[in-house]
Amino acid sequence: MDYSQADHYQTLGIANGATQAQVKQAYRQLAKQFHPDSQNTDAAHDKIAQVNAAYEVLGDVNARQRYDDSRRAQVKATANARAARSATATAQYRKRRTEKDTTIEAWLRGVFNPTDRLIGKIIKPLKAEVRALSADPFDDELMEAFQTYIESCRESLEKAQAKFKSMPNPAGVASGAANLYYCLNQLEDGIEEIERFTYTYDDSYLHTGQELFRISAGLRKDAKAEIKAVL
Repeated sequence: MDYSQADHYQTLGIANGATQAQVKQAYRQLAKQFHPDSQNTDAAHDKIAQVNAAYEVLGDVNARQRYDDSRRAQVKATANARAARSATATAQYRKRRTEKDTTIEAWLRGVFNPTDRLIGKIIKPLKAEVRALSADPFDDELMEAFQTYIESCRESLEKAQAKFKSMPNPAGVASGAANLYYCLNQLEDGIEEIERFTYTYDDSYLHTGQELFRISAGLRKDAKAEIKAVL
């Protein structure tokens, strides 16, 4: 059996800095313990062969020096290889992180921020527009102004939907992007409900539309919070 790769110090049960006298003493004790006359088993035979191989190296000063040099070189090579793997892994992680950050930054500039601004143009004026119309819903001028607002909402929504679809959503902002998507859907339904009110004068459509806008505002707020948490 090849014992060249074994830890000879461990085999003899001594420290790396043991003196030659300690090496010899440890060898004698083990040789006596595992001598065939004391233990005639396969395990004992293997152990005494391992002990002899260790002493053959450590019992000779020059052989021991070569062995120690080889061990130090191996430890150094292992450490260097580990450091190289660590450096490579770190570089790859930083590269992925940089690419991820760059992708998210581009998405924020090109998709999220402009979409959010367009959503704001839809949601923010609603309260004031409804208040103005409530003075007299049957007044043609007031209704025409309200319908103009609804038309501007549709235009802003179409732009927001197109902007949202213009780039893939990065995985790191998936949750925020999902809320933005649901926000746009709620706004689309809300605009339709409010528009129904303009030609039916049924307040239930207006109230439903207002509720959908309120839900949209909450989703918009959640999207912003989740995006902020990623940055």
